[in-house]
Formats: sequence, C-alpha cells, structure tokens
Amino acid sequence: MALSGVVRMFVGKPHHPVGADGRMALSDHLRELRARILKCVVFIVAGFAISLVFFEALLDLVQGPYLAAQDQLPDGSTQATTSGAGGGLLLYLKLCGLASIVLTSPLWLYQIWAFIVPGLHAREKKWTRVFAAVAGPLFLVGVWLGYVTLPKGLEILIGFNPDDVVNLVDFNDYLTFFSRTLVVFGIAFEIPLFVVMLNLAGVVSGKALATHRAWIIVGTFIFAAIATPSADPFTMTFMAVPMVLLFLISEQIAKVNDRRRARRRAELLAGVDQ
Repeated sequence: MALSGVVRMFVGKPHHPVGADGRMALSDHLRELRARILKCVVFIVAGFAISLVFFEALLDLVQGPYLAAQDQLPDGSTQATTSGAGGGLLLYLKLCGLASIVLTSPLWLYQIWAFIVPGLHAREKKWTRVFAAVAGPLFLVGVWLGYVTLPKGLEILIGFNPDDVVNLVDFNDYLTFFSRTLVVFGIAFEIPLFVVMLNLAGVVSGKALATHRAWIIVGTFIFAAIATPSADPFTMTFMAVPMVLLFLISEQIAKVNDRRRARRRAELLAGVDQ
C-alpha cells in the first residue's frame, strides 16, 4: 500500500457513510474513532515538542505564584528543589506534557465533539454549541482567578512552617498542586452552567432554586473553603463570591426559561381546546 494511502487510512478526513437504514456500520465508527484518536495524539506530541522549545517561559509562568509567595516570607524560609537524579528530567516531561495538553485542548476537544455530534439531533447540536461557547470562557476565568489567588494561598500554607525549619518545596509536587488548584477553580465556575443545563432539561426549576437560595449560597462557601488549597478567607471569598454571582444569574435564566416553557404549554393547550 502506498504511503499516501496509509496516511489517509489513519488520519484522513473522517466521513460518515450510512447504510440503507440511515446508520453507520460499526466498522466505520471504529475507523473514524481511530482516525480522530491518532489526530489527537499528533496534536499533543506536536504541542509537547513546541513546549520543550519554550520551557523556560513555561517554567517562569508556573513558578510565578511560588516566587510571589516567597517574596512575602522571611528570607531562607522556603526553597524550591527537585528530588532524585531524574528529578530535573521529570520536571521537563511533566511541565511540557501539561502545557501540551492545555494548549492543544481546543484541537483535541474538537475531535471529540466532531465524533459525537453526528449522532445528535438538531436541538441537541444547538445546545452543545451553546454549552461549548459558554463553558470555555467560564473555565478560563476560573483558571485565571485560581492563578491570581495562588500566591496568597501558598504564602499562608508555607507560613505554617516553624521559623527554624526550612520548607523545601519539591517542584514536581508543586506542579501537581499548581495544576490541581487551577483545575478546581475552573470546574467550580462551570457549576452555574450545569444548573442552567439541568433547568433546560426540566430537572430543576427556577422556583426551586429561589426557595433554596440561602442554602445554596452557604453550600457554595463551604465548597470554596474545601476546594481552595489554603482554606484561608481571602482565597475562599475570591472563589465563592463569583460563584454566587454566577448562580444568581443562572437562577434568573432558569426563571425566564420556566416562564417561556409555561407560556408555550399554555399555547399548546389553547390550541387543543380549539
């Protein structure tokens, strides 16, 4: 088989052949899935290679919150380290791998979406596009807030260290802590969006949200206290207040949708009576 044929077979443009019953054969589904998985792998590998070139800039970006916290602490109270003979290499691999997954996420997420969307109905496709358009920016805002508040959280956590003991921060562990914190902030900002989606699905009503508003706000602050790395009031408030505002917005959207749904139901009933 010619090389061009092999390339087309593995990463060629996916197609959706259908049979007489309007359904794709299982082999066609598997062939398309293989092509899209290989594309995702190619994107991530290419992103990893590019990340290696910009390793120093990525390191400065990730190290920024720790250095900002270090500036607020007494001299010599904390120091970043790597452990083991392969610690430096592991740092390269973990940081560039993380950067590659994040930077290429629009590409591989699109491949996942493009594989799923042909099986959706027109209405489901519309709501999928709306969800993707809103979820992405909300997640990025949450990540940004996590990055902004991380120095204060690190300062508080490292500040618990006794004065006569040096806090050695293994940078590989710090990278895991860094990424987990930003992901938690990003996911937290998606919760109001899921509330709206549940309302659109008819699971939760705007009236129910309004009835339990006080408990939801209290639960939001409790969630923020648990989710934030340092559990200090500053970081907790920085996460909880925007989440409460987003919840209040989602509650109003749910109420508008409930009124629209009730009006449509009334029009249908009026048409039946006639």
